[in-house]
Amino acid sequence: MEANVVVEGRSANSRLALVKDSIVKLRSKVAEFPGKMKKVAEDDPRRIVHSFKVGLAITLVSLFYYFDHLYVGFGSSAMWAVLTVIVVIEFSVGATLGKGLNRGLATFLAGTLGFGAHHLANLPGRELQPILLGIFVFILAATVSFIRFFPRMKVRYDYGLLIFMLTFCLISVSGYRDEEVLEMAHKRVSTILIGGFTAIFVCIFICPVWAGEDLHNLVANNLEKFAGFGDEYFRKSSEPESNKASLQVYKNILNSKQSEESLVNFARWEPPHGLFRFRHPWKQYLKIGSLTRQCAYRIEALNGCLNSDVQASPETCGNFREAFIKASSETGKAVKGLASAMRTMTLPSADCPQTTKSKNAADNLKSLLRTGLCQGIDIVEIIEVGTVASLLLDVLACTEKISESIHELASLAHFKRLEPDEKDGKPDLDKQKQVRQSSNSIASNHHHHIIIIE
Repeated sequence: MEANVVVEGRSANSRLALVKDSIVKLRSKVAEFPGKMKKVAEDDPRRIVHSFKVGLAITLVSLFYYFDHLYVGFGSSAMWAVLTVIVVIEFSVGATLGKGLNRGLATFLAGTLGFGAHHLANLPGRELQPILLGIFVFILAATVSFIRFFPRMKVRYDYGLLIFMLTFCLISVSGYRDEEVLEMAHKRVSTILIGGFTAIFVCIFICPVWAGEDLHNLVANNLEKFAGFGDEYFRKSSEPESNKASLQVYKNILNSKQSEESLVNFARWEPPHGLFRFRHPWKQYLKIGSLTRQCAYRIEALNGCLNSDVQASPETCGNFREAFIKASSETGKAVKGLASAMRTMTLPSADCPQTTKSKNAADNLKSLLRTGLCQGIDIVEIIEVGTVASLLLDVLACTEKISESIHELASLAHFKRLEPDEKDGKPDLDKQKQVRQSSNSIASNHHHHIIIIE
């Protein structure tokens, strides 16, 4: 009896301790929540504006339910406007336009087809109506479900196909018990279109967030991160903390593929804005991003070689160290120039000195490998140095491909061209002043007409 009392006492104490631990964890999570909210807002302040925009859009469409004059025209179907805003409105303009247009067009077409199917099912009589409606629903649902497997339809129109199937089934099936099919379809389509247009209007005209600009900045930022690959990478190869930080930067580049693909899909829906014209070559950004990730993969492998347990002797490393530093430094400078040209949307120079120097550094590294590997170096050291050199040459070759892709983007997107006498984006005013003074002096001495072209 006493043993049972002791066991029950211990179990009660354990339960009490468990409850106390749960309360402590709950308090800590509640205390951490404001800090997490602050961090989310600081990472991107546009998120706060987007939250207010969503609240404003839902409030506007809710007026159809609050005011009698508006409610009489739509009835309980006014709730579809609220549901549409909740489903359609997204963070960027492109995402909202894509969902809104998909939902609006799909609802209109499905409502028309649903009313047509109901009308055809009524022609043979009441007895055959459910059979024909079932056949129509089966054919349309099977066809739309199969179309969703097409990759292009899956990427851009999957949401519209789902809404099309849902609306058709709602109208055709519910119309079997409701005689006012046309009125029901009209109300639902109207309220859904009102909700979609409200979401699009708020998203475009109140602090718009353009997916195209985010895509452009993301690709340019990745190029700038990759431009950090330079002589410091080899000089700091012995510092674990520095290598760990640089490796994390390249991992962020490798994880950007899904974000780039989503932004490209959203940007296609957006109207012309800023420097982004109609039919902007958004696919070219995917090509540049893919090449940047290829370079990041090679740099990650290079980082593993520089920090492996098997290392070449200091003498052998000293023979190739300067060549490695020179090649990586010139590559970083070349990529930095390309990233700057892309960010400012200016046409990069065809005869960029950094690109030429990086090619010369690659040639020097190849010649050094041909002469240096023939001097009786140990086979393990040959493999180690050859692997690092091979990866570095791959990075240089990938950089040239990035340069070609950016030049192609600049040609397709009509990047602005800098004048030869512009320095850092500003015209050379002193030179223009000298030209004016010299031309005025000539005009005062001779009776000639001077035409100055600036």
